[in-house]
Amino acid sequence: MDDKKSPKKGFSSFLSSTKKDKKEQENEKAKSWLREWIDAIVFAAIAAAILRTFLFGSYKIPTPSMEKTLMTGDLLIVSNVTYGARTPMGLCVPFLEGACVPGVSLPWTRLPGFRDVERNDVFVFNVPYQVKPINQKQNYIKRAVAVPGDTIEIRDKVLYINGEREETHEGVQKNYVITMKDRVRLSNAKMQSVGGELTRFLGGNSYVANLSQSVVETVKGWSEVDTLYLNVTPEGTQERGYVSSQGSFSRAFSNPDQMREVVIPFKGQEIQLTDQNWYIYKDLVERYERNTLRREGDKIFINGEETNSYTVQQNYYFGMGDNRDNSQDSRFWGFVPESHIIGKAYIIWFSMDGWVPRFERMLNVIE
Repeated sequence: MDDKKSPKKGFSSFLSSTKKDKKEQENEKAKSWLREWIDAIVFAAIAAAILRTFLFGSYKIPTPSMEKTLMTGDLLIVSNVTYGARTPMGLCVPFLEGACVPGVSLPWTRLPGFRDVERNDVFVFNVPYQVKPINQKQNYIKRAVAVPGDTIEIRDKVLYINGEREETHEGVQKNYVITMKDRVRLSNAKMQSVGGELTRFLGGNSYVANLSQSVVETVKGWSEVDTLYLNVTPEGTQERGYVSSQGSFSRAFSNPDQMREVVIPFKGQEIQLTDQNWYIYKDLVERYERNTLRREGDKIFINGEETNSYTVQQNYYFGMGDNRDNSQDSRFWGFVPESHIIGKAYIIWFSMDGWVPRFERMLNVIE
């Protein structure tokens, strides 16, 4: 007798097979949907990383060194293409500053840009003095007050470029001494109401305040103000050397309010090293251009050869914060090498004061 399946059993098997096929189709559809999303996310991440590396990036202002031009909490768009983007210097995680594979360096170059750094550009760069690969150094933002070949000098806190007093910028602030009449008290609330800030009480009726030039003119008009003048560190006074989290470095200039004339180094320039300028050029020769440098008495040795002459291999810049008395900049750690430059700051796309948005600063162009 033939062993035949019953109709009921065959139909049940058909239903089971149909449900299984449907479930597999749903699983395949879910996997396909997931793969599409993963592909889209990976593509977006790669595209964003390429844009950030070669076109533009976002930078958040962490300190008040550029106030009032840039405020702590400002978020900026920085153009990498203006000066020419750098090709990758190491194997790094996109969007995580300094997250790179230790010990891995890639040969790199700078792509052609639209122009060089110009005097008074607000630019972003890797801070030179840190002992790390260039791309893993902290990002700084300052104003390029002097460019290669410029002669810079500071007299009584006033900056001179090529013998002329610096161009005035509305955001630049400096410390002033204010003496009030008849022991009248000066409150920080009153100073803040006109855009200034009291930083120190000197005793009696004298104060130190951080003011922009426009605020200086306002305060001069107050009837209760007796005298107002720049708070200057006298010539010949040496301030304490600055020590970073990475250790000490050669202090380029001993007094940020008084600086004798010096030419900003440029590619091809031949400099003569002396006892007087040794500390100005030491990091340039040794750190940034990777030579061995030592001094024995009045003799100088570069790469083991006795010589006091050196030819500069790249351009350098002098960066200063607009908040002049609250900025660690080239007055303290020297010149900014061209190899460390990231890009030009163009626009404030958003700004936060703590958790409070500053809507009035959104989309402001940086000058």
